[in-house]
Amino acid sequence: MPVELTKLEDCALLRLNRPEALNALSFTVLKEISEALTEVADWKVRALIVTGAGEKAFCAGADIKELGGRSMIDCKRGAEMGQATFAKLDRLPFASVAAINGFAFGGGLELALACTFRVATPNAKLGLPEIKLGLIPGYGGTQRLPRVIGEARAMEMIMTGRTVAAEEAQRIGLVHRLVEGNAVDAALAFAHEFSGYSLLAQQFAREAVSRALDVPVLEGLKIEADLSTLAFGTADAAEGMTAFTEKRKANFKDE
Repeated sequence: MPVELTKLEDCALLRLNRPEALNALSFTVLKEISEALTEVADWKVRALIVTGAGEKAFCAGADIKELGGRSMIDCKRGAEMGQATFAKLDRLPFASVAAINGFAFGGGLELALACTFRVATPNAKLGLPEIKLGLIPGYGGTQRLPRVIGEARAMEMIMTGRTVAAEEAQRIGLVHRLVEGNAVDAALAFAHEFSGYSLLAQQFAREAVSRALDVPVLEGLKIEADLSTLAFGTADAAEGMTAFTEKRKANFKDE
């Protein structure tokens, strides 16, 4: 199976399984990712980890041999398919962590950018090289990369198509952590730093932060007030505050 969806402790694991093709995103793989994300949304898990099989690549991007000879309408539909697939990560009821183990180029980096968090091994190399093919990113890279690392750095990466090594990726905020050893194990440990908290509070926090860049600050503050009020109204908030006063660990039930 080119896309594997399994359970790993209290998290789900989505693994691209085409190591012989550096886990490239064929249209079949995109369709299977979309189906996997639809399925996992109903799983009783605390987070999703996304990675690629093997040690060379998280995902080396689109399957180039599928891109030639297509009509303009087919190209547009392909871009919309990739965008719609990766957008499903935003709508999951839990956060996602990209475990970047090697190359993350083109659509592979766009997949990682669509995840809530990114951890990378020291050998990771990231980039959006589409400009070298006379193209531009089409699966969300021009929109998500500036939101992650800022307009100036994003413009430079996209216009030059250059590769960013792991240390620079961490320095500019493209990845959250550099991790040693097995990338999936490290991503799981990272997920456990937040997965024990209320999923409802996590959803409110993700929504508030993600909307911060889309609206003026005064409108964003109104959104924050609304979402924090909703959080206060949950049973988890009552449990969290009670546990704090009683000096014990909170027992969140996502209610």
